[in-house]
Amino acid sequence: MSKDEPKELRRGWTTGACATAAAKAAYTALLTGTFPDPVEITLPKGGTAAFVLTGHNLCETEAFATITKDAGDDPDVTHGALITSTIRLLAKGGRSDVQRRGRRGHGHPARTADPAGRTSDQSGAAPDDAHRH
Repeated sequence: MSKDEPKELRRGWTTGACATAAAKAAYTALLTGTFPDPVEITLPKGGTAAFVLTGHNLCETEAFATITKDAGDDPDVTHGALITSTIRLLAKGGRSDVQRRGRRGHGHPARTADPAGRTSDQSGAAPDDAHRH
């Protein structure tokens, strides 16, 4: 390839793909006692991707897995970020639904929708109408 020919960019991964892989690895370890490494996920448009774990830990009721985000040849500010997912077994008789926890802007959507599809702003930002003159 000559230097005038465009070089194909190396593919990177979204934060969501990294978080999915970390969650799958932690969940698998909690169920089986072993972390898959690399951990493979199915991508939304088909195909699969494998992610190497940067860190992990397993105890009786909790497992976490960490993946270092690779943004590829077109990196953004999240390139190199450590994406960690923790899966915890709840006490018998406790809540049985999925709980997401995180700091503002980390692990929580800025907007949520009720069953009718109406959204509410969770970010504390002013509604769109407040910016109109």
